[in-house]
Amino acid sequence: MTYRVGVVGGGQLARMMIAPAVELGIDIRVLAEAEGMSAALAATQVGDYRDADTVLAFAREVDVVTFDHEHVPQPVLHALLEAGVAVHPGPAALEFAQDKIRMRTRLAELGVPQPDWAAVSDADALQQFIDEHGGRAVVKTPRGGYDGKGVRVVEHGTEAADWFAALAEDARGGDLLVEELVDFRRELAQQIARSPRGEVATYPVVETVQRDGVCAEAVAPAPGAGARLADVAADMARDIANGLGVTGMLAVELFETTDDRLLVNELAMRPHNSGHWTQDGALTSQFEQHLRAVLDLPLGLTTPHAPWTVMVNILGGPAEGGLAERVPAAMSAHPAAKIHLYGKDPRPGRKVGHINAAGEELDEVAYEARAAAAHFD
Repeated sequence: MTYRVGVVGGGQLARMMIAPAVELGIDIRVLAEAEGMSAALAATQVGDYRDADTVLAFAREVDVVTFDHEHVPQPVLHALLEAGVAVHPGPAALEFAQDKIRMRTRLAELGVPQPDWAAVSDADALQQFIDEHGGRAVVKTPRGGYDGKGVRVVEHGTEAADWFAALAEDARGGDLLVEELVDFRRELAQQIARSPRGEVATYPVVETVQRDGVCAEAVAPAPGAGARLADVAADMARDIANGLGVTGMLAVELFETTDDRLLVNELAMRPHNSGHWTQDGALTSQFEQHLRAVLDLPLGLTTPHAPWTVMVNILGGPAEGGLAERVPAAMSAHPAAKIHLYGKDPRPGRKVGHINAAGEELDEVAYEARAAAAHFD
């Protein structure tokens, strides 16, 4: 029997599912948004993921549909279910990744620790929240934000006037999300996989470093993360995955506060940047694990290969020349570093690849990953 998986979205996450699919004998097919995207090697169709007929036609050729991103509209997802298509994660789970206010509401119902928050409909309500939370707050658009987009730190309710105006013109309407500005020591991420039958597998909690709202580095495991912190992070991820009915990979982004609490920041229901280290640092990568999970196959072991793995993103790329021309020099200078390029053209701030390095000493591993990544500046 050959399993057939359809991935909606042709970005780098779909691209990195291709190798483990080939290794497992899985027929992977991709619905790409345009020609020449990262996952072009497996793109069997190019079309609009917002069009139900397009997605349904794609889905008829596969056993299960999964995603490179969380932006497929709910009506399209429900059309797939009504047509008898297996969809993982399903629309009932994905709505919490698509709408941050719904996410916050559901996490509160589950009793999961998170920052103080509110849904606000105008500048006055936003100002009241700001005044009640030390004079500063984080305001977010509830839908569509990623990599720092749709997020602002504000001191005055009028600083989100354009977003309120945009919501007023949006047929879906709604509010903005405002959260307390958390006093955190560092940011962490916990990856977990969950299959339709309810089997779960957790990875070591990692520390992430953000620059301008974009993940720049991930260190696995998080330095100084004792057994208690690791257990709490894993338990939180299990509660969320089970409570939301997630199938596939789930990334739970966390704040470790200065008073030693863990608070949920964001959720991603797919392979995630903070889990790229697993490609070279764990027995089962997050990309293989996602395929196993959505097909309801037994999940793989998440044991690390080495005490430390560091992932460094290649952001932007060189101002002149292509990325491929830089590969030989990076390989020669840092043969232990693993280079992963996404087939994207360089552009300021764009994620165009990443470097993984693993080993016994954290300082050495971090140097190798960062130095290798520097060849692509």
